[in-house]
Amino acid sequence: MSLALPRIEGLGHDSAVNPDVSYARNGKVAIAFEVVGDGPIDLVYLPGFINNLEAVWDNPLLSRFLDRLATFSRLIMIDRRGAGLSDRLSADDLPPLEDLADDVNAVLDVLGSKRAAVFGSSDCGSLCAMFAATHPERTSALILYATSARGSLAPDYPFTWTDQEWDRYLAELRAGWGTLKYARESIPFFDPSLSGDAQIAAWYASFQRLAASPTSAEAIERIYYELDVRAILPTIGVPTLVLHRTDDPIEYVDAGRDVAAHIPGARFVELPGVDHHAWAGDQDLVLDEIERFLSGVHGHEADFDRVLATVLFTDIVGSTQRAVELGDREWRNLLEAHHARVRPLLKHYHGSEVDTAGDGFFATFDGPARGVRCAQQIVEAMRPIGLEVRAGVHTGEAQTIDGKVGGLAVAIGARVGSKAGPSEVLVSQTVKDLTAGSGLTFEDRGEHELKGLPDLWRLYRVVA
Repeated sequence: MSLALPRIEGLGHDSAVNPDVSYARNGKVAIAFEVVGDGPIDLVYLPGFINNLEAVWDNPLLSRFLDRLATFSRLIMIDRRGAGLSDRLSADDLPPLEDLADDVNAVLDVLGSKRAAVFGSSDCGSLCAMFAATHPERTSALILYATSARGSLAPDYPFTWTDQEWDRYLAELRAGWGTLKYARESIPFFDPSLSGDAQIAAWYASFQRLAASPTSAEAIERIYYELDVRAILPTIGVPTLVLHRTDDPIEYVDAGRDVAAHIPGARFVELPGVDHHAWAGDQDLVLDEIERFLSGVHGHEADFDRVLATVLFTDIVGSTQRAVELGDREWRNLLEAHHARVRPLLKHYHGSEVDTAGDGFFATFDGPARGVRCAQQIVEAMRPIGLEVRAGVHTGEAQTIDGKVGGLAVAIGARVGSKAGPSEVLVSQTVKDLTAGSGLTFEDRGEHELKGLPDLWRLYRVVA
């Protein structure tokens, strides 16, 4: 629906004509994207929550915001899978962050873009942080606007909504999504300066309907509700700008301060304003900071020796006893059968074999959900040949030293694996927090001491 709202003159392309929408494929999933402008730096923009690449141009404020971004970049906008013009998914089939990060990679591949700055708002800030930490070789810079590192309140995180506030918000979303009444009630909540704007309210109701169904919208929000990306932040090694308005009614400014404080070298800019969306209120303050930041970091090289990685350790339970019982030749044959079953699974889940220490494997993955699912399949694959394995999975900062993967994350992963029982997959708190939306289920195994490591570590058993 077009509201025939007035176009802002003098900024970028003609907003009266929508740019062409194209598709990239990540496996079987089609991801919609469009490109505007031809500036010197590629800028991937992922607006928070949901989007529709065609409907954005019917909002004159948002259209102006995008036009301005396109004056100093090649602006790449993406509809996240499950919303907008990308493939829709069921409410039970929503993706974890690592799949959404892969979607960004797929779009950059289609465009032939080697490196891009990534700009995410609200919950998409978590996605962009994941991308920058996991793929620093493809990330020239990171921009986070109105971003919180955790979706819900916790004893050690007071910067966001309580469970009761989430329940009330989701109930209202279920009841009103896509209706003009809900749009009129939502605008004062999200963007107080636009209260009473009938045209914006009409656009917002239509935008909701075009961007996601009520069930999908709620499911996407529940992923953010369950998410916790605090462990990602210290691993980010690219230039980072964190923007937040002082009186943002949705994402509190203290959350933005906390995000910036935990990203090495991040620059935090607190802007005046009462609106949540960057295009509402004084958008030029936001745009000026982004343009200034990108012009200053253009050409910067990231530290590729530091990367966010998921490590998997497996080993055969009771291997010494089995070797004695079987003898050298039979044991060697059984080990070969074990290896022959593990390696195809590593490949299937995009894992990289780092080392094989006799009766176990050490592998890395670029996403925790893939690492966990691979561990589950390895456990199951051993049953037909009469073996039981234990597995441990952890996600953290890994370092590449002389071509080998090392660092604290590797030590933690090995210790987590050593705590697992026969045919059991144990994971760290970080893995659990980063797999929201994956469909994985975990059982709390309590706090444990990990040999050689400080503090107590909460571990979780993966429930089949």
